[in-house]
Amino acid sequence: MELPDKLKYTESHEWVADNGDGTVTVGITAVAAEQLGELVYVELPPVGTRVARGANCAVVESTKAAAEVYAPLTGEIVAANPDLPKTPGQVNESPYGKGWLFKLKLADRAELDHLLARDAYAKSAGV
Repeated sequence: MELPDKLKYTESHEWVADNGDGTVTVGITAVAAEQLGELVYVELPPVGTRVARGANCAVVESTKAAAEVYAPLTGEIVAANPDLPKTPGQVNESPYGKGWLFKLKLADRAELDHLLARDAYAKSAGV
């Protein structure tokens, strides 16, 4: 199971890439994508939306189930992946690349310390 070391993770299966400019890129992990199966629908938050850490902010649906995506950090949505509404399967094909969900401008950079490193996430996810 692919779990890049450079990313941070949540127990609810979101990944976070620190872009180094006060923003982060967020997606769902390969573990979540595999458990859900082939995605057929993605609903992303509009740019400008303010989200709180742990709040529901997006929805992904597969042929098997629908799942909430939670904001891993507090901030403002500054971008949403424009390709996913038309091609939600990109999340399955490239969860850490073309399948990213949204970008968030951080309200408090210190919240990054609450995220899990790869090994801690792998243990919590049972992989």
